[in-house]
Amino acid sequence: MLPAEVLLFDMDGTIVDSTESVVGAWTRFADRHGMDAGAILAVAHGRPTVEVIAMFAPAGMDVAAEAARIESEEVDRTVGIAEVPGAAKLLESLDPGRWAVVTSATRELTVKRLAVAGLPQPRVLVSANEVTEGKPSPQGYRMAAEALGFDPASAVAFEDAEAGLLAARASGASTVVVGGHAGDAAAGLPRAADLRSVGVRASGSRYDVLVG
Repeated sequence: MLPAEVLLFDMDGTIVDSTESVVGAWTRFADRHGMDAGAILAVAHGRPTVEVIAMFAPAGMDVAAEAARIESEEVDRTVGIAEVPGAAKLLESLDPGRWAVVTSATRELTVKRLAVAGLPQPRVLVSANEVTEGKPSPQGYRMAAEALGFDPASAVAFEDAEAGLLAARASGASTVVVGGHAGDAAAGLPRAADLRSVGVRASGSRYDVLVG
């Protein structure tokens, strides 16, 4: 059981299953430029698109233009977008002023995916548009907790990827792994197969978060 003043959620892979869209977008990008899609996908999850492109871009590539193209493709392609099981029930049970989404996706893409998945829109959303340092920097998690009026150390964060887990842990938040990620950043953390395994109950002015 983890005490929490606020709950902070990553989006892709944590509350929204967007695997089909993400894999498709990066595979098309790799095919256009003769790159290894597997190598890109191995590091892309949880990181801002523009930063991933910059990691692989050959000399002369217009990184911003490529990022805009991928963004447009992902906004338009909604087949396969769905909630991670239990996400809607969990989010709808929370005080809207006590949870936020912290994502490496852009604001437009986040709003679209949440809507398609049937999830509530958060009052506080920290997307790639709001930060100067993407995950694994803790900036986004710190911004979200502070926007809700709390110290990040009083938060419980939910993440599914290495970069996001590093970010959440570095922010000071108690961190829960959602799904099967087994990288170094997941070591020793509580784990939920999906959000059906997470229970939240009010305890005075805070929440008690039960995992498993």
